[in-house]
Amino acid sequence: MGEPSAVITDTDDVGHKETKDDNTWILHFDIKPHNILLDEDFHPKIFDFGLAKICPRKESIISLTGARGTVGYIALEVFFKNFGEVSHKSDVYSYGMMVLEMAGGRKNLDVGVGRTSEIYFPHWIYERLEVAEEHGLLSIENEEDNECVRKMLTVSLWCIQTNPSSRPAMSRVVEMLEGSLDSLQFPLKPFLSSPRSEAANFLPSLV
Repeated sequence: MGEPSAVITDTDDVGHKETKDDNTWILHFDIKPHNILLDEDFHPKIFDFGLAKICPRKESIISLTGARGTVGYIALEVFFKNFGEVSHKSDVYSYGMMVLEMAGGRKNLDVGVGRTSEIYFPHWIYERLEVAEEHGLLSIENEEDNECVRKMLTVSLWCIQTNPSSRPAMSRVVEMLEGSLDSLQFPLKPFLSSPRSEAANFLPSLV
């Protein structure tokens, strides 16, 4: 399977990419696989800043006039204000969803496990990690690969916590991915239900 974490840990500027002005940073608002390219040395490069917002470095909380991003990667607070304030933690959520798809090899809103189409992939993953079941996601060749996948899944579940303040900063995410699986705390259940039906009502407002 190789070392997927070696690629994903090189994106610690997600959610707070610095500008030439040290007092500001950029919130991307559309972190997803299509917007991250790898150079010849497999270093990730984030692009497509069409939805990005610039904010003060000391305070990343911003106001939005409408939801923005790609359904499946958008944090709940971007849709619903009662879930929290929009900030760099919104990009952390998107990053977590992306890593979840990398480890799982499938779309987070398209599980295809023989049940209803409303099954939410993070929910499916969480329940299996919680009871230490085989996740059955990839062709795991050895225990090292299995540990790597479980670590990626655990960290991604931390990134998509419902409460933005419960999500780690990207610098902490990198530490978690580079550390051992045994050092990670198991995350709280980070979701209420599948966002498919909820997000559908907001599709016309996406910019």
